[in-house]
Amino acid sequence: MAPETQPHLQPPPSWSAIPQDLAVLVLRLLPAYVDRARFAAVCPQWRAAARLPLPPPLPLLALPNGTFYSPPYTKPFRFPGCGFAGYQSVCGNWLVFPRDNGCFLVDPFSRATVTLPALSCVRLRPPNAVAERTDSDKPVYATWMQIRESNRLHISKLIVCSPNLVAAFVGFRDTTQILMCQPGALSWSVRAYDRCKRFEDMAFYQGKLYAIADDENLLVVNISEDHNTGDPQISKIGRVIKGDPWYPVAYEDDTTPCKKLYLVESCGALLMVRRAIWCRIPGESGSKLVAGQSVFEVFKADFEHSRWDKVTTVGDDQVLFLGRCSRAVSVSQYDFPGDKILFLDDDELDDYDYEDENSCVSTYHLRFHCVTCVTSGYPGIYWKRGGGMHLAAWLFPQDR
Repeated sequence: MAPETQPHLQPPPSWSAIPQDLAVLVLRLLPAYVDRARFAAVCPQWRAAARLPLPPPLPLLALPNGTFYSPPYTKPFRFPGCGFAGYQSVCGNWLVFPRDNGCFLVDPFSRATVTLPALSCVRLRPPNAVAERTDSDKPVYATWMQIRESNRLHISKLIVCSPNLVAAFVGFRDTTQILMCQPGALSWSVRAYDRCKRFEDMAFYQGKLYAIADDENLLVVNISEDHNTGDPQISKIGRVIKGDPWYPVAYEDDTTPCKKLYLVESCGALLMVRRAIWCRIPGESGSKLVAGQSVFEVFKADFEHSRWDKVTTVGDDQVLFLGRCSRAVSVSQYDFPGDKILFLDDDELDDYDYEDENSCVSTYHLRFHCVTCVTSGYPGIYWKRGGGMHLAAWLFPQDR
């Protein structure tokens, strides 16, 4: 063959030269955060593709010792440069760490940090509020004025509603109050005379803050601005749905249910998830209950008729990840079965103990009304309950 007729051999194209739309198609098929992070680390072009709008990856499982899991993988990993051990709670993409008698937030994905005020720095509304003595003929209940000096105060739930608003449940055991502040502010704000409740959860839904207590009443928290400081403050708390709760009773077989409530937005609706943890009553006086199987019920908020409507499904493309921070995640694009609840034993362990020293991710199948430990999906992901390790949590990288 003459030299001029020989084919001209071209060097193989670089992987970084693949079209961006093709790179996005590949990313959309990766459910694990670690896979997307590795993809983005290949080159600037792939990193740019990873910054485009994508379906959120599956949440990470975070353990307080700084270990993370990226489902569906069962091999643990740590974020480079910092272990992120010792977090107190989780809020979306933020890890919450204690600091003096306050806390600060760290985003392990971007390394951004936010400081929050100390719990000793709280602005009262009204500012001249004092602890009042309650007459014996009036109902006795606690307000912030009765609990604010307690050395047991801590943040049991915290959510970042927007760049200018953070809300928190602050108190101890079943006595908590709602506080709010701006990130980086010097003080919290609280309504001094509002009744403390056993708040279970809260959610920022369609631009409004909602809270739910153990009575299953859904409360809307109206927020205004302090005219002097510009800081957010609660102007009013009103009930929008009257709950129809049940309370634990002892049965003849020496069992009793303990209840936990979660608020989750899913497909544009606000859901209340009621979890009944069936506990065995020990024979010894003074001993704690022993937790057993969990059963879940799901209710959708009907704001028009002010009621909770029970639903039997959350959809074949939805999975509810329940814990100290809860979210609904669409999984249809990942060939991941939906219509189920993945939950953690993330309790403070005030009311009951567990017989098994190990904890794991568990699944409740809404269609079959049964629980399985996720040994088939995530084999090997176990952790000890002792030493605070029961406070595992979901971390949601899509909030970046």
